[in-house]
Amino acid sequence: MPEPVTAPAEGAKVKVASSPGGRRRVSVCAGTACVFAGSLKIKDEFEAQVAAAGLQDDVEVSIIGCHGLCSQGPLAVVSDGDTYYPRLKLKDVRTVVEEHLVGGRVVEKLLYKDPATGEPIACAHDIPFYKAQRRIALRDVGVINPESIDEYLARGGYEAARKALTSMKPEEIVEEVLASGLRGRGGAGFPTGMKWKFAAASPGDVKYVICNGDEGDPGAFMDASIMDGDPHAVLEGMLIGSYAIGAHEGYIYVRAEYPLAVKRLRMAIAAAEERGLLGDDALGSGWDFHLKIKEGAGAFVCGEETALIASIEGRRGMPRTR
Repeated sequence: MPEPVTAPAEGAKVKVASSPGGRRRVSVCAGTACVFAGSLKIKDEFEAQVAAAGLQDDVEVSIIGCHGLCSQGPLAVVSDGDTYYPRLKLKDVRTVVEEHLVGGRVVEKLLYKDPATGEPIACAHDIPFYKAQRRIALRDVGVINPESIDEYLARGGYEAARKALTSMKPEEIVEEVLASGLRGRGGAGFPTGMKWKFAAASPGDVKYVICNGDEGDPGAFMDASIMDGDPHAVLEGMLIGSYAIGAHEGYIYVRAEYPLAVKRLRMAIAAAEERGLLGDDALGSGWDFHLKIKEGAGAFVCGEETALIASIEGRRGMPRTR
């Protein structure tokens, strides 16, 4: 059983120590769209071809969350030069292994083609779709394996929670969030820090943190992208919020039509509890926080917060006047 992690930096050391220096990596997108396009078969084929080439000690094959450009799936990114191979077929995998990983040559015919010029683009960061992006909340989505807590820790994961729970007072956290200007993304743009301040000051001995992961717009995958691409980021944010408002329990409300998000959130909660990052005495701070997942039935109205709360309570999801 892994040892509890009281300082997230310990997790980073574990990850670094277990990875041979200079090991190359093939990252296969395992976001929802790519999985449906067959990316997990592509990953299996990469593992088989890497083994056949005798590169197991030199090349790691892993999954990543949604890379963003879903029309190009299934896709893989090779760490050598951040080389981007879109729309891969099973027969292409052997070519990438033999020519790129063994031969050291980028496979030009499999690269992304600029839609305006037709010129091949090797590096993902040079593709027009990605070029101007500055990711903040999604900074690790499409970079780390969403099913690995060690990779999240290695990127500084749970460090903010450790700082908040062990060196800050709840009201200081609320003021920090207020000062940041962080706002809700539901349309009203309500200041997050103000909402936390109201929750902290509200009467009642039992409080809850609820993550609204239910998005009813057809084809909308904003919430799903972070939940199945970086689930520990969601858990860490909820942990900080729980301490700020005085809640020892939390719910993630996610629609059942997001099975990948549900699966990875459950995996993340179990891993975080096993490491002592969630549950009783989280991060050795003396703060207890327990999380549960509530799967919604897909009603559009349950994206509204009062209807969502009614659904969690087992009642019909109907909005109410506040």
